[in-house]
Amino acid sequence: MKSKVVKLITDVFKKTKLLTFLLVIVIIGTISLSLVTPQVLKYIIDDYLIVGKNKDLLIPAFIYFTSIALVGVFNFAKEGFITIFGQKIIRRIREEMMNKLEKIPIEYLSLNDSGSIVSRFSNDVEVVGALFTNGIISMVVDVFKIIGIVFSIWMFSYKLGILVIGIIPIIYFLTRTFQRKMLSAQKTYRILTAKVNNHIPDSINNIQMIKSFSKEEYMEAKYIDYLNESYEVMDKINFYDSIFSPIILIIRSIVVAIVVILSSDSLDILGISIGAVAASIELITNIFSPIEKLGMELQSIQQSIAAIYRIDEFLEEKEETKKNFTLTCDTILKDRSNIDIEFKNVYFSYGESKEILKNISISIKYKENITFAGRTGVGKSTIFKLILGLLEPEKGTITLGGINVSEIPNNQKRKIFGYVEQSFSFIKGSVYDQISLGDKDINRNEIESAIKFVGLHDYVINLDRGYETAVMPYLFSQGQCQLLSIARAIVTNPPIMLLDEMTANLDSETEEKIIYVLKNASNERTVLCISHRLSSKLTSDKIITLKDSRIIVDEK
Repeated sequence: MKSKVVKLITDVFKKTKLLTFLLVIVIIGTISLSLVTPQVLKYIIDDYLIVGKNKDLLIPAFIYFTSIALVGVFNFAKEGFITIFGQKIIRRIREEMMNKLEKIPIEYLSLNDSGSIVSRFSNDVEVVGALFTNGIISMVVDVFKIIGIVFSIWMFSYKLGILVIGIIPIIYFLTRTFQRKMLSAQKTYRILTAKVNNHIPDSINNIQMIKSFSKEEYMEAKYIDYLNESYEVMDKINFYDSIFSPIILIIRSIVVAIVVILSSDSLDILGISIGAVAASIELITNIFSPIEKLGMELQSIQQSIAAIYRIDEFLEEKEETKKNFTLTCDTILKDRSNIDIEFKNVYFSYGESKEILKNISISIKYKENITFAGRTGVGKSTIFKLILGLLEPEKGTITLGGINVSEIPNNQKRKIFGYVEQSFSFIKGSVYDQISLGDKDINRNEIESAIKFVGLHDYVINLDRGYETAVMPYLFSQGQCQLLSIARAIVTNPPIMLLDEMTANLDSETEEKIIYVLKNASNERTVLCISHRLSSKLTSDKIITLKDSRIIVDEK
């Protein structure tokens, strides 16, 4: 199966044919001009600088200067085009990944930690972009430069060409050896640097525990150990870096010396002119740079291939059930008395080993108050996510008024479900934004009515800018956050309320206030609740207990 990432990259080149054509021209020009300059130098020395040849140097000097300037211009243009393509590729891949993320079930996000997902969007995509900025294109240019240099030197003297061909593998393997050692040391250094950087916030976050147990010296000793380890590795990196360049310079000098000696009048083994010697020395000097870069380019390509596999895995993930965009909340809510929730032979598990629900069938009538009970981890919150259509059953169906909840468009669900989570999630913005969540269909009067309903209006209007105040979490207590969560849930007047362990960590006085608000919010609605404490104060028609992946229904 063809890689989706490779197809996206190919599409970028197809959609920018002019830029692709210019890039090819620039690459050809870069390679050609880098080989022309030494030839011009040979021509100037042999035809103008040899004793007895009194010719005007103005034109050849201008040609030589122009060739050097053009090499710089073409190199600049090459790097510019490569960077442009790299950024276009990164943008195209990230757009496709974001489109995919919107279609991936929440189950995928539950089974994969956020750091791993973010790493694919950031690190892996950047590495694929580097496939062109520091990978394939640069490697192609460098390979052709090496071939061109060897060919040019061979044209001067096949003996000199054999010498150059002989030193290429020596330089390459020496370079790769140092690169591997430096890369290994740098990876170790990054790990140790991360430990050093993490130690400080960890100490600050746990300062109360550290001081309570008098562990200051222990934490200081750990920090010093991390520093010492990182310094040792950095010394190793500096050592490799400091000796590599001199070794290359020594090899280059030895090769140049050999060329000069073999071309001397006393030996004249190579049989080439002074101009050819000068041009050969310049070409040999130039061959070291592309050989050195080849090692890093191969490393970059290997990393990019691994990143492409990881991104392809993400893009191949199973998607949510296709939404039925002909469904609107008006269609679903045209007869509220018919909004029954039906589980039919539902199976669900997280991954292959953790079975949560097994052959569950539940019927919840409109305006019923249901409490879900059971120990932690038995699947109560999972049932809520299934009802909301955030998760999909492996087998069986979940319907709302006869409509499969997985087919309901996400932008219609807020008018159907009011979900009060265990903790309130703040977003960047004002008090208005906390309730509307950027929904333009919710006006300010509705937001203020919801805030008044939960009893926070007087508190909000006394903030610095009232409802326009930029919200920070410290502005609201835990109880007030739960009231905000209720306001967020009821602002669209949904027929179904889902309450997920929302009073678990509240004091009794705050809980009583929230219970009062919830009782008022529960009128003329279906209420599904997870909380033993809450169920004792809100009248329930049924208690559904989850145990061993099955349910026990207690009719009240």
